[in-house]
Amino acid sequence: MKWPRYVRIQRQRAVLYQRLKVPPAINQFTQSLGKNEAATIFKLFAKYRPETAAVRKQRIKETAAAVAAKKKAPEKPKNEVQFGLRHVSYLVEQKEADIVLIANDVNPIECVVWLPALCRKMDVPFAIVKDKARLGALVHQRNAAVVCLTNVDKGDLSQMLLLKNLCSEKFNNNTDLIRKWGGGIMGLKTQAKLDKRAKQVALEEAKKAASIMN
Repeated sequence: MKWPRYVRIQRQRAVLYQRLKVPPAINQFTQSLGKNEAATIFKLFAKYRPETAAVRKQRIKETAAAVAAKKKAPEKPKNEVQFGLRHVSYLVEQKEADIVLIANDVNPIECVVWLPALCRKMDVPFAIVKDKARLGALVHQRNAAVVCLTNVDKGDLSQMLLLKNLCSEKFNNNTDLIRKWGGGIMGLKTQAKLDKRAKQVALEEAKKAASIMN
């Protein structure tokens, strides 16, 4: 069976990430948030999902009807999840974002590879999570590279503070994540070949040492 081209490319990319020396800026995207921690943070973000197109259309109709009848119009939710790479980067630059979530499988990686450095510079807590489809589901899109929260209700402030501290500890202030290189793992055949070569070199050196002693 011949796999589709996009599947072959995905697998080749995964192998290359193992074989080549991967710089820390790219390697950090392999260290995503844990399952339980991600579930907690997604639960908070799910409370502030933006309106769907149908809900927004209905609210606009009700607002127009209320204005015509001189009644109080329904208000738009104050706090919503913000998305869009350009919009979120602007919020980070203005230090208006409270928590930023970045997908770990964005392709090409160049789209978001600079964002963790910007978050660290602006002291905005961020987390790398799985995956862009899950972030897209938060904002009623197919995929989303990055989302953020700018504010929450009073009842969620304590949880928000805990999650900000968690993200800062695991990503913003994690020196191992910033400095650690990835990759450099050879295949099984290459590893066996290198081990065999190293044993031969060690054996020759032992013979030379024995001849010098004699």
